[in-house]
Amino acid sequence: MSELTHVNTAGEANMVDVSAKAETVREARAEAWVHMSAETLTLIISGGHHKGDVFATARIAGIQAAKRTWDLIPLCHPLLLSKAEVRLEACEEKSAVRIESVCRLTGKTGVEMEALTAASVAALTVYDMCKAIQKDMVISQVRLLEKSGGKSGDFKVAL
Repeated sequence: MSELTHVNTAGEANMVDVSAKAETVREARAEAWVHMSAETLTLIISGGHHKGDVFATARIAGIQAAKRTWDLIPLCHPLLLSKAEVRLEACEEKSAVRIESVCRLTGKTGVEMEALTAASVAALTVYDMCKAIQKDMVISQVRLLEKSGGKSGDFKVAL
């Protein structure tokens, strides 16, 4: 296992210095699931939700969250993303919503945290919009699916 990069020699948390790193194209893809009753999912799919378009609201929330990850996670660098995309799909056979996010930039540090934050906040937004109908929804499997670019190399989850 490699050393923790956000800890200095004194064992204190610190922001990683990326000034000597080369700029490369970096991309990360993450997902999250929101499990709910068939009735709640049907309401979302039909567009009959009284709060409006659940997917559109969650998509915008996820994109905004990706752009503000550095505000939420103390040791993240502020990044100028060139892409932040959030896709939501209803999976009726699982009675769930699957959320996938993709973030990309050309820079000195990766975008894994931005992709994970986008998927997480989109999932939380689905929950928030539907909690009046169902409070026992479950957010699960928030995970990094793949990353590319940078010194640590590529990573991909075998699905």
